[in-house]
Amino acid sequence: MSGSDSVFTRSAGTSSQKSDVAGRTIDVINEYKAVEGPLLPVLHAIQEEFGYVPAETLTLIAEALNLSRAEVHGVMTFYHDFRASPTGRHVIRLCRAEACQSMDGDRVAEAVQKLLGIGWGETTGDGKITLEAVYCLGLCACAPAAQVDDRLIGRLNEGKAERMIAEARA
Repeated sequence: MSGSDSVFTRSAGTSSQKSDVAGRTIDVINEYKAVEGPLLPVLHAIQEEFGYVPAETLTLIAEALNLSRAEVHGVMTFYHDFRASPTGRHVIRLCRAEACQSMDGDRVAEAVQKLLGIGWGETTGDGKITLEAVYCLGLCACAPAAQVDDRLIGRLNEGKAERMIAEARA
């Protein structure tokens, strides 16, 4: 995309000047502005850039895509994969769907929460692990299931949970 096609323009600067949230957001918006239905690609790219979607980016996105801030916020909060705050270095997701619950998932979830000392949606004090509830990881035949970052774990029990947490803390 040429500079004239940009929704915003930025003056040339050093890479340290480009590290500000607004500047980096503008770069992302300009990259995806011409894509058909750009909102989801923009939100994904911003989350990839920052690890979450900072609140201050919503207004920039709305203005650039000719949407209301409420529309952008609504889309961001509708999809559970978008985050409004930073996560820990590792994200542990435990399946809370019926198949996993029927295979002792509640007991395993309680053990994980106790081992981590946090509840759902929280991050450990050292910033290493965020715990999230999800409602199906597609491993129903291997219930209960978990996901650590991009790695799926089936047939989770308390022993596997302890090892999973130890690896994430290392």
